[in-house]
Amino acid sequence: MSIQEYLEIVVKKEASDLHLVVGSPPVIRIDGQLLPIASVALTSDDTENLVFELLSPEQKEMLSVNKEIDFSFALGEVARFRVNAYYQKGYLSAALRLIPSYIKTIEELNLPRISHSFAKLRQGFILVTGPTGHGKSTTIASIINEINQTRPVHILTIEDPIEYVYPKGKALVSQREMHLDTHSWEIALRSALREDPDVVLVGEMRDFETIASAITVAETGHLVFATLHTNSAAQSIDRIIDVFPETQQAQVRLQLAATMAGIVSMRLVPAIGGGRLPVAEILLSSPAVQTAIREGKTHQIDNIIQTSGASGMILMDASLAYLVKAGRLSLETARAYSIRPDELERLVDKGEVTQQ
Repeated sequence: MSIQEYLEIVVKKEASDLHLVVGSPPVIRIDGQLLPIASVALTSDDTENLVFELLSPEQKEMLSVNKEIDFSFALGEVARFRVNAYYQKGYLSAALRLIPSYIKTIEELNLPRISHSFAKLRQGFILVTGPTGHGKSTTIASIINEINQTRPVHILTIEDPIEYVYPKGKALVSQREMHLDTHSWEIALRSALREDPDVVLVGEMRDFETIASAITVAETGHLVFATLHTNSAAQSIDRIIDVFPETQQAQVRLQLAATMAGIVSMRLVPAIGGGRLPVAEILLSSPAVQTAIREGKTHQIDNIIQTSGASGMILMDASLAYLVKAGRLSLETARAYSIRPDELERLVDKGEVTQQ
C-alpha cells in the first residue's frame, strides 16, 4: 500500500495517529488505543519508501544530517498531518498525527464554557498544558479560530510545523513554519513585535529563549497563546520560573503575575460508551493568583483554584468528579487520571461539583 492509502485509512477510521516502525505492521491510534491495520510487519525498505513519498529533496537532506525531521503534509483538501520522521535502531520510522481540515468549535469539543472568555481578551498570556496527544493544539485552534471569525485583528502563529490552517474570517492570519519561514523561535518571536500582531501563537515553549521571548511579547500588550508539557497550573508556573537563572527569577515572577491571564491543563480521558472526553483544570488571573506568583508561593495555587469556582476556576479532580457524577466517565478511569485520588472520591461522594 502507498502512504496515501494508509493516511486515507486514518481519516476514514477517525484515528489520531499513524505509526510506521520497522518490524511491526502499520499501527493507528483510536481513542488512545493502538491498533494494527495490516498483518505483515514493515521492512526497512517499506518504511523508507513510505516516508520518502512525503519528503522533498531538501527535507531528505535534513533528515539524513539530523536523523529526525518535523514537517506537515496535506492530504488534498481532506486533512493535514504533522509528521515526525526519525531513526530507531538504525532504521527510519515515522509518527504521523492527523490534523483535521475543519477546526471544531469550543462547544463541539466539549471544552469549558470559560474558554470563550479567552477569545475576547485583548492582551495577556494564556497557556494550554498537558501531555502529548491530549488536545493542546486542538484546544488553542478552537479559541484562535473563534477570534478569527469574530474580530478584525492580526493573528500571527509560529509553529513547528504548521498544524491547523485557519479559514477566511474577520482576522488577518499569518502562519510561520520553523525552517520554512524562519530559522529559530527566538528570531521569529523577536521579529513578531515588528509584524504588527494583535494575537500571537507560540507552537511550543521549548527553552529559556522561547519562554523569555513569549513573556516579552505578552508584556508589550499582545494576546499570546502557548503550550507547555506540564500536568497542572501550579506546575506550569514553576516550570516557567525554574527555566531562568536564579538571579532573574524574581523579575520573571513579576512579569508572569502581570501578564498571566489563564492556564488550561488538558487531558483526554476514555468515556463510557467509547470516545474520549476533554477534562480541564482552569486557572484564571486574580489578585490572589497574582500575589502567589509574585511572592513565589505557587503551593497556594491549588487552594486558590479550589475556592474560586464562582469565577470559573476548577481543579482537575473537580472536573473529573463532575464527569463521573454526570455518568459520562467511570470512577475507575477518573482515578487513573486523578492528581489526588482521595480528593476525587470525596468530591464524587459528597462534593458539590459544577460544570465550568
